[in-house]
Amino acid sequence: MTRKLPIFATLVVGAAVATMIALGIWQMNRAGWKADLLSRYETALEDSDPVAWPRDPAGYEAALYRRSSVNCTQVTARDAIAGRSESGETGWAQTATCILPDGERAVVALGWARDVETRDWEGGTVQGYVSPAGEGVRLVAAPAQAGLEQLARPDPNDLPNNHLSYAVQWFFFAATAVVIYLLALRRRRKDG
Repeated sequence: MTRKLPIFATLVVGAAVATMIALGIWQMNRAGWKADLLSRYETALEDSDPVAWPRDPAGYEAALYRRSSVNCTQVTARDAIAGRSESGETGWAQTATCILPDGERAVVALGWARDVETRDWEGGTVQGYVSPAGEGVRLVAAPAQAGLEQLARPDPNDLPNNHLSYAVQWFFFAATAVVIYLLALRRRRKDG
């Protein structure tokens, strides 16, 4: 006498395993995409030709890690965020939110300090590197401004590329689901 597979449980486990395998393949593709992106950023970092400051999100990607400049006509806010000096020390990146001549805003990382106290800075033309900042960008001043020490140059290698490990996890989850399901079928057959 042959035992039938439980149809509903088999469909659910099959769909889950197929989804996990698809997610693993997707993460493998993302790993390749991220490696290409990091390579492009490395090339941009070595390019000495400055680019115009990106005015909207559509231009952020092409400008990342390139030299650029802004003319800060008015400072509207100052802040301090975690930062690293050019020599690798941790401390505070002093930032200023600026209004540009066309009315747009830009954030400038002025330089590095050991303390969190913000420095006075009245604005002006600043050169530096376009760096990612959350969903936006900021200019990491080079040379540093307001008497601060030089911040570390933005480095694309700070961006994680852990997609391959995520792919391995998804494949492991799929294999685990299959093993658990086969053990459950074996037990069912033994108990039946």
